[in-house]
Amino acid sequence: MSPNTPEPPAPILRPKMPELDTIRGLAILGVFLYHALYCQPDLASWSQPSRLLLTAMWPGQKGVNLFFVLSGFLITGILMESRSRPRYYARFYKRRALRILPVYLVMVVILGITKFAAPSFLVLSLLYLSNVTPLFGIPIGYPVLWSLAVEEHFYLLWPLICRNFSAKKLMMVCAGIILLSPASRYVSFLFTPRSGEDFHIYEYTWNSLDGLACGALLVLILRQAQVTRRQLAGSCSALLLGGLVLMCITIPAGILSIQRPVGVAFQPTLLNFCFTGLLGLFLAAGSGEYAKLVHIKFLQFLGYISYGLYLFHDFVLRLYDRIVAREWHYVQSTNDIGHLLARTLVAGAVAVMAAYVSRKYFEDRFLRLKD
Repeated sequence: MSPNTPEPPAPILRPKMPELDTIRGLAILGVFLYHALYCQPDLASWSQPSRLLLTAMWPGQKGVNLFFVLSGFLITGILMESRSRPRYYARFYKRRALRILPVYLVMVVILGITKFAAPSFLVLSLLYLSNVTPLFGIPIGYPVLWSLAVEEHFYLLWPLICRNFSAKKLMMVCAGIILLSPASRYVSFLFTPRSGEDFHIYEYTWNSLDGLACGALLVLILRQAQVTRRQLAGSCSALLLGGLVLMCITIPAGILSIQRPVGVAFQPTLLNFCFTGLLGLFLAAGSGEYAKLVHIKFLQFLGYISYGLYLFHDFVLRLYDRIVAREWHYVQSTNDIGHLLARTLVAGAVAVMAAYVSRKYFEDRFLRLKD
């Protein structure tokens, strides 16, 4: 090749895909802003400008759906890549344990010492049952743990399926999960008591599988089919736009409400379609000439510390309310947007610092043992 010949584009699937850290960063930023700014007692009592700002943070909670799609994509890719290797199960579970357990156990201990969650909830959380504690009459004492329980249940079952099913059968399994999940959520809606917004069915593993299945289906298609970058971008653009259009069309039917059947059944489905399209677009851009558009340093940094930040951020917000807010005589009923933004900035800085220290000086010690 001559010096002036442009480098050929990288494969879509690569050992390292930096754009995925950007997606992690987007997901954790959305979740943090949702917990920091939207989870307030009564938005109706705020001024209109403040209410508009806070309501704009509502979509941030769907960052969890984006995490699920990304996890399905990555874990399925890892399993398909390694299923012909020796010690398939031992290798996978040891590596997952080194990634997940150390800081998770630290978080559970901290919650117990500070009494931020009930002992009964923490005991079940040690068994990765934090997402089904309402079935035992125990409130979800620390909300961010529910999604980690879903992920852990996925890790327990999916390696067995990936090892014993062909890629074609795996794609059929994923498609079946995507098709059946709305029915599962609708049945849960019919048989679950509802009290205002305290309505926990999305947390149940069987109601959260379609996001994981969407990500898994995407990586299986990319591994099995000869998909060009342009084809991937076109298909995923259509998927993303189609999901958004369907979301807008079904607003009158209640797609945005978890108190109405249409929203309960199909809201996660359409979101997962959108996020799968977004993931595909990032892969297409990140492996080609537009890589700089999806390799965003700030978001990649948040992606680098995303696991610790996800675990810590809600605790830091609660700690702020327990200590700092009490000293300042901060009362949420005053509806002071300035204090709320200050809380977000201070707690966000502390949570980011804690997550960075955890990743660099604690988690990385265990991650180096994975190889």
